[in-house]
Amino acid sequence: MSPQDRIGRRGAMATGAALAGLLDGLLARPALAQPEAALLRAAEQEGEVVWYTTYIVNLAVRPLAAAFEKKYPKIRLRYVPAPPVEGVTRLLNENRNGSVQADVFDSGTVFVPAHAAGMVAPYKPRAAESFAADYKDPEGFWTGVNLQVATASVNTELVKPADIPVSYDDLLHPRWKGRMAWSDNHSSTGATGFIGNILLTRGPEQGMAYLRALAQQRVATVAAVQRVVLDQNIAGQYPLVLSIYNYHAQISMAEGAPIRWLKMEPVVSSFGTVSVLKQARHPNAARLFIEFLLSEEGQAVLRDANYLPIHPKVPPKVPALMPEAGGFATTIISPMLYAQHEQAWLKLFRDLFL
Repeated sequence: MSPQDRIGRRGAMATGAALAGLLDGLLARPALAQPEAALLRAAEQEGEVVWYTTYIVNLAVRPLAAAFEKKYPKIRLRYVPAPPVEGVTRLLNENRNGSVQADVFDSGTVFVPAHAAGMVAPYKPRAAESFAADYKDPEGFWTGVNLQVATASVNTELVKPADIPVSYDDLLHPRWKGRMAWSDNHSSTGATGFIGNILLTRGPEQGMAYLRALAQQRVATVAAVQRVVLDQNIAGQYPLVLSIYNYHAQISMAEGAPIRWLKMEPVVSSFGTVSVLKQARHPNAARLFIEFLLSEEGQAVLRDANYLPIHPKVPPKVPALMPEAGGFATTIISPMLYAQHEQAWLKLFRDLFL
């Protein structure tokens, strides 16, 4: 065989090997994508998904719905605004009547009673494989969607820089008596979560001593959600408020409001969750929506709506809002941990602060 023939043969073999490799790659891709493709086909056959949501409609829900339907035009996303208390009542009533309408719902506050009623189906989203373990249920009944950091905030027109609290003990100063407020929202990021944080970090004896002293400061309880309490802080009704979401304060700060959120450590962190209902009429579309919500694409939509995404590859607009990037310690009170202590913490709230 001539040298030219040998070179030609080697070239043909190399070309053949390259083509074989390319063919193997092309054949392998559908196999890897098959679970997603099968889920998409099944979801498209169902044609719609019903989502009970606690997110702000104009801020997050509509952009998410638009992005989802653009990506999956054969599937209609129907959303029903359902704040936590209303969402729990609605789901439990529908369950009792055998007429569950939702396929998927968010909120850890809603998850706990829904799961206790046997309404939740397990599902482990592929999109959440890179999430930290704290944000995934080992059995797949819930997955975290967005982080919620509860802090205090001050009205910077009413509070001198030298008087701004830097620790929880600073809240006991006489200057704050009758000048603080918090929401009556019973959640891990509300007043009862504040109580839990003190007890978890200081222990029962020192924690109770602190809470009794704080009760003497006559903290006003506002019958409204945290955002309303923050708005009252901005308006000057209260110079200092407790247990508001720091990203809400950041939004208002960016709009020029005289507000500043505080890093009194450890702050309380929790997270929103998403779950599939066992009686979902569109279970595949529900799972597909969850995959989208937890994907980089869906998390970016939440980020653009000023929420704090959990996906490790999607940083928030303001990284300093997150404990690690912001350099502040946090106590993570998951919805499930909160449920274990809710009655005890709620009793303390009622006994000491109402």
